[in-house]
Amino acid sequence: MTRQFQPGQRAWLPSVLLLLVASLLTLTAQSAAARSLPDFTGLVEENSAAVVNISTVSEPDPRRQQSPFSDRELEQMPDFFQRFFGGPQSPYGGPSQPRRSMGSGFIVSEDGYVLTNNHVVEGADEIMVRLNDRRELQAEVIGTDPRSDMAVLKIEDEEPLPVVKIGESSGLKPGQWVFAIGSPFGFDYTVTSGIISAIGRSLPSENYVPFIQTDVAINPGNSGGPLFNMDGEVIGINSQIYTRSGGFMGVSFAIPIDDAMNVFRQIRDEGSVARGWLGVLIQEVNRDLAESFGLSRPRGALIAEVMPDSPAQQAGLEAGDIVLSYEGESIERSSDLPPMVGRTPVGDDAELTILRQGERQTIDVEIGRLPEEEGADDSRGEPSGSAGGPLGMQVEPLPDQLASRLDIPGGVLVTGVGRGPAFQAGIRRNDVITELNRQLVTNLETFRDVVKDLPDDRAVSVRIIREGRATYLVMRP
Repeated sequence: MTRQFQPGQRAWLPSVLLLLVASLLTLTAQSAAARSLPDFTGLVEENSAAVVNISTVSEPDPRRQQSPFSDRELEQMPDFFQRFFGGPQSPYGGPSQPRRSMGSGFIVSEDGYVLTNNHVVEGADEIMVRLNDRRELQAEVIGTDPRSDMAVLKIEDEEPLPVVKIGESSGLKPGQWVFAIGSPFGFDYTVTSGIISAIGRSLPSENYVPFIQTDVAINPGNSGGPLFNMDGEVIGINSQIYTRSGGFMGVSFAIPIDDAMNVFRQIRDEGSVARGWLGVLIQEVNRDLAESFGLSRPRGALIAEVMPDSPAQQAGLEAGDIVLSYEGESIERSSDLPPMVGRTPVGDDAELTILRQGERQTIDVEIGRLPEEEGADDSRGEPSGSAGGPLGMQVEPLPDQLASRLDIPGGVLVTGVGRGPAFQAGIRRNDVITELNRQLVTNLETFRDVVKDLPDDRAVSVRIIREGRATYLVMRP
């Protein structure tokens, strides 16, 4: 007897088959996606041996007084008294024990040269380098370069030393996979990975390093460690992070290996680093400036001032010139120019394409040597009548002749700017300050009074006159 199919008896079969097919397709897609992701295991095994952990010891400053209270007594006091008698900024209770810190580095030559960050070893009295085979070797500082935040160390051992492979950073592109090996928070040989987020980043505190930006997790202890490409080559030195919490927030910066090796070779061979110097103060070209100068779009570096007796002055560069290219390389942002000049050997000629009075011109400049200090063309000592040291600048009374020419009732003349809030805000030598924190500045005395009362927890406005033009800047004391 033939069995009759009842409606609905096997209606579930097509649904089950569809579900099975969908599951298989999903698994296949996930498997394909997993196969397409990079595998770092072999690269890490090959390169970990040449990555080192760096630990430093700094003796306490004997000039600081010891706290009159014990640690237990301090713990029972209100926060204010704890900070005053035992905090790091306190005149009492400077660290009675040696200060210890940790960082990372990597070996670049078989004779024991190690690269790391300057801030890892700065002020250290003892430096120990530990390899992943547990060898511990005392290191000697061969030289440092604070401008690029680099330090060159030297270690020696009877056994052979592993060495990293050095790559190139000139051809890097955003989106490339990279990975780091370091010791975040003291966890030795931690591997983190990510992609290159951007190249040629300029940071406020570093004018001569076109940083590589990545999303590789970098934390305290990673500083000085290597950034690798997928060929197992070092293409950068992990140096800084952008953070509001003190920890990693997805934005980290590495020194390009091309720049790092240039610094290394100079320190190894010459004992110091010589950078090219043009002798100009530049600013960004925004949309309004581009329109007023006849540019179709914002680009280039606007020369706001040419320093006396500088290579730029000798070559005939003038304030108001816009540098459009340097040695054939286009200048898109003003921050592109300093690293290009800094990499040029001292004494070499460089070809600049500039825009002057709406016309393009080509000027050859013999590159000089960057002075030891920022603004070293200024007077080394603090000018007489100077004020505003905490802001990182020196000012003098405004000459009557200049006040009359600018048609202003008063102000102070900026005669020098070093590293600090003023430099980061964009204040430069020869600026005239007429207002600070929305208060009028008419002379040196009022400037001093306003500076003493500046808040330290928020930004303040600064009104300056530069080349006869008033503008507001923002400064964080």
